[in-house]
Amino acid sequence: MSNDFNEARKQALQFLADNPDIEIIEVLFTDLNGALRGKWLPANKLESVFNWGDFKMPLTTTTPDIWGRDVAALCASTGDGDGLCSPIISSLKRLPWTERPTAQLFLQMHGEDGSPWGFDPRVVLKNVVAKYQTLGLRPVTAPELEFHLLLEQRDAMGVPQLPDSRCNGKTKIAGQLYSIDMMQEQAALLHEIREAAQTMELPLDGLLKELGPGQYELNLYHLDDPLQVADNMQLIKRLIKGMAKKHGYIASFMAKPFADQEGNGLHCHTSLLDKNGHNLFDNNDEQGTDVLRHAVAGLAETMAESMLIFAPHLNSYRRFTAGSHISLAPTWGYENRAAALRIPNGNTRARRIEHRVAGADANPYLMLAVILAGIIHGISNQLTAQPPINDNSQPPEPSLPNNWHSALALFQHSDFIKQQLGTDFHRAFCAVKQAEQAEFARAISPFEYDSYLVMA
Repeated sequence: MSNDFNEARKQALQFLADNPDIEIIEVLFTDLNGALRGKWLPANKLESVFNWGDFKMPLTTTTPDIWGRDVAALCASTGDGDGLCSPIISSLKRLPWTERPTAQLFLQMHGEDGSPWGFDPRVVLKNVVAKYQTLGLRPVTAPELEFHLLLEQRDAMGVPQLPDSRCNGKTKIAGQLYSIDMMQEQAALLHEIREAAQTMELPLDGLLKELGPGQYELNLYHLDDPLQVADNMQLIKRLIKGMAKKHGYIASFMAKPFADQEGNGLHCHTSLLDKNGHNLFDNNDEQGTDVLRHAVAGLAETMAESMLIFAPHLNSYRRFTAGSHISLAPTWGYENRAAALRIPNGNTRARRIEHRVAGADANPYLMLAVILAGIIHGISNQLTAQPPINDNSQPPEPSLPNNWHSALALFQHSDFIKQQLGTDFHRAFCAVKQAEQAEFARAISPFEYDSYLVMA
């Protein structure tokens, strides 16, 4: 590890030499909910982060609830001690949206003995990727991520407000899918996002207007490094939020901000290369290989018990409504967007699986970890896929959990999650979600008062 740190330290010092005006370094972790947490350091403290053992943070940095509070059960089990932090040098980037010269650096958590911390979602993904490396395989992944641009001021009822549009005026009935005119209305912001992504060396492939009012989608390039893909997702989400704030908007990745509009999804395309760079899903045939079908079978078999990762919050389950192009059955099909798993047409060398279940509120590290674990589960056990669906006129009966509590119950009893993602992670994620559910159960909404205060 010392050699890795020495090389990374050289790169960090060169970064400071190239950016002598930097005042603040934001050092950040991704917690189990996918939120970024950390602290500010003066630029002259950056080198200390690259001295192994010198820089520490509380182990519970990775396990707060969605409101940033400690989860009592996890504090008790860890003693709320400090862990050792290792920097992710590829994440050291200058931030184009801040008022003062600022850079950011992602960290990975280690226990007091230096071992990777099993509650850190980046460690969870890293452990799954290591299984592929042992087999001489390289997963190639590319995400599609949807978000809304909203006004900063909510209405009198606390509901988020959409910006008006020249195309639709104040009518919010449609969002003008793929509308170039709508893109031009937000050209100043979207161009700044694109230019900032280039500056930060983020592989932004495209931006488009999505179906919902105020809704957009971004695509990232296919890469054969899942950890880098997850890092990039966190970086691009932060970039979009920062640029939106600069322009007076909120960029929201909430799964379902509006009950009557489209929700925000996170689709993931995955192919699999052998040590020679050959796509194991491709045999020059439109149907693909047996390995492809084994992978599909593994994803389908493990989808229900993985649902808490794809849909981690109460609001997440509002996406799964009729006509939403989201299947509540673990189906698959060729060029079928009504299936949970789609095999896109096109050049067979690019044969891949598009996983279409997760919401934009999913933790990118955990989402990739459980998808890759499902694929390797199917291939290792040579599972047999059900027939693909081609006719959407009679959709299959829903079999995936359609609510938060059912998803947690399946997750709690999942041997697959424990074996593939680790017992430490399984225990911690259950505790974080149980705490979140308990808080919502305690809260009384305005709708409850409107319904029962007088009439009960």
